[in-house]
Amino acid sequence: MTPLEPAKQELLDTDSVFRGLFEEHQECKRRLEVIRQKALFSEEDEIEIKRLKVHKLHLKDRMAGKLRQRAQNSGRPQAPA
Repeated sequence: MTPLEPAKQELLDTDSVFRGLFEEHQECKRRLEVIRQKALFSEEDEIEIKRLKVHKLHLKDRMAGKLRQRAQNSGRPQAPA
């Protein structure tokens, strides 16, 4: 378990915004996995892959910001920038 896991779990349990970001991030991962299982990608698949990757990264950045904010408020380890 990483030093951030307890903080992440606490936010998942107590912060509905963080939980929503996490769930949306997980959904993007699942959708990417489904598309990547195809033998050939259509042009629409390629566009969707790029869109999902960018959105997933944006969600990850927002979750990391919440973890940093929580760490600053509690003195616990911070999420990497």
